[in-house]
Amino acid sequence: MPYSVVGIGTSWGGLAAMRKLLSDLPADFSLPVVVVQHRGKDSDQLLTELLQDATDLTVCEVEDKDPLMPGRVHVAPANYHILIEAGHLSLTIEEPVRFSRPSIDVMLSSAADTYGKGAIGVVLTGANEDGARGLADIVKLGGRALVQDPRTAEIPIMPDAAVKAVPSAEVLPLEALAPRLVALSHEREKAGARRAV
Repeated sequence: MPYSVVGIGTSWGGLAAMRKLLSDLPADFSLPVVVVQHRGKDSDQLLTELLQDATDLTVCEVEDKDPLMPGRVHVAPANYHILIEAGHLSLTIEEPVRFSRPSIDVMLSSAADTYGKGAIGVVLTGANEDGARGLADIVKLGGRALVQDPRTAEIPIMPDAAVKAVPSAEVLPLEALAPRLVALSHEREKAGARRAV
């Protein structure tokens, strides 16, 4: 089954890590990307603007029921959980998970529930264990798990927790994550070409 969505979670040190990852993705990257970055509940859209400055992909802050668009970077707004559903994104204000809203676990688990083998989860630098459970859900349902090598993370707690929860995850240095995502996206394109024949 081709991949359908990439969910990326990060916390402390995440802005620099996300800017690097996104800057290395080509403008024709074919998968939708959903980003959860921990931040204060009163944060404005500066995060979206800073990420847009680093990439040729279109970066947008999610509004409820936004369509999930190929080649677009969908950023969770402050103080909302984000759910990946079939073809669109939903926002909720349910209680924080692991003291976080938006929660990486909530986003990744919803990707697993909706897309199963078609989901790719990525966990980057961060100072808590959010994301480990959601990444495990993705792998449990046949999806793919990528984790930033903790040795290249500004704060290794989050990727360390993800690796412990998902021993089968591909652990890669930050600069290798975008090329790996591109390779996985090509699997989607090859599958589409085979169906067209």
